[in-house]
Formats: sequence, structure tokens, C-alpha cells
Amino acid sequence: MKNTLSAEDCKELLRYVADKIIESKPLLTEADSAIGDGDHGMGMECGMRKAKESIEKMESDDDAYKVFETAGKAMLVSMGGASGVIFGSMFQAGARGMPEKTELSPSDIAEMFERSLAAIKERGHAGIGDKTMVDAFEPAVDAMKINAGENILKMFESAEQAAYKGMESTKDMVAKFGRAKSLMERALGHQDAGATSVWIIFRAMREYAENNQ
Repeated sequence: MKNTLSAEDCKELLRYVADKIIESKPLLTEADSAIGDGDHGMGMECGMRKAKESIEKMESDDDAYKVFETAGKAMLVSMGGASGVIFGSMFQAGARGMPEKTELSPSDIAEMFERSLAAIKERGHAGIGDKTMVDAFEPAVDAMKINAGENILKMFESAEQAAYKGMESTKDMVAKFGRAKSLMERALGHQDAGATSVWIIFRAMREYAENNQ
């Protein structure tokens, strides 16, 4: 696989990610039902379906950033609520306003997600240890930055591993946001649904890169 992603590659990548999230709806619903409202799986499925539709409808566009921005905007609008803002921003915030670029390098991708992480933390005020998607997303971004000098597959592998460890770490946390906050110590032993979605997203990106070497 070449070590950059064209706009068309980005479309294929996000379609693959969307399909994997949609497949994981039962897992996400189960995770959220334990300590949340139980609607995270449904929300992510809806958002990813709309993201797929939106990028399919894109006219011929050579701007790779625009693909991520379009997918994120569709998620934000269709999902609503905190999850829509957070996961829409995961794809949109880091790509919005960037100069047009026909291909994204590993560094471009890492920096894009770093900007998205900053936007999410600014809006939601969550950090490491708060039992949110940030517990998986921030380590994944850090891993991407460290491995941005490697090939795309290596970078996504490191992000997947870091996201998984972050997701697992949420089992030992008391939530500070959402419905789980009221459960206090009763939320211990349960992983955060948003962090689970982040892990699935990066696992799918790694699989896509592996399948297209």
C-alpha cells in the first residue's frame, strides 16, 4: 500500500469504518446499557449510515480533508446530542478549514486527529480518567504522533493498540459525565461505550490498511 491516502482512499476507509461500527451495534448497545442510556449503538449506527450516504453523494472531489469533514458533519447532524457532537467532531473538527490536499500522509492524519482531540476536549471538558471516549482517543492520537514517521499500517496498528488499552482502563474508572456519573462506584467494572467505539474505529482503520497493502 502506498504511504498516503487519496480522497478516494479516504472514502473507502470511512466506508469500511462505518460498516464495522454498524456491525458492532449490539456490542455498543450492551456496553452502554450497563451504565448509560443504552442508545449509543443505535446512535453510532445512524451516524455512520449517514456518513456513508454523504460521502457517496460527494461530487468528484480531490480534497482528502473534505471527505473526513463531510462524514463528520453528517454524523453531527444525524446523531444529535453529546455523541453527535463528539463523534462528528472526531472526523470533522481536524479537517475543517484545512487547505485542500489531494493526499494525506501519516503525519497529516495524525495531526488531523490531534486537532479533533483538542476540539473535543475543549467542548466536552473531559480528560484522561473521566471514563469517556477521550480515554481511548487521546492515547490513540499520542501513538499516531509517535509513529507518524512509519507507514500508515504501522501507525494505525499503534493507534488501535493504544485505543484498546485506553478502553480497558475505563473499567477501573468512576464516570464524571453522563448517566454513569450518578452510578458512582457501581460503574466500576464496566467499560465506556464511547471508548469502545473509538477502539472499533481504529481497529477498522488498521484492518483497512492491512487489507490494502
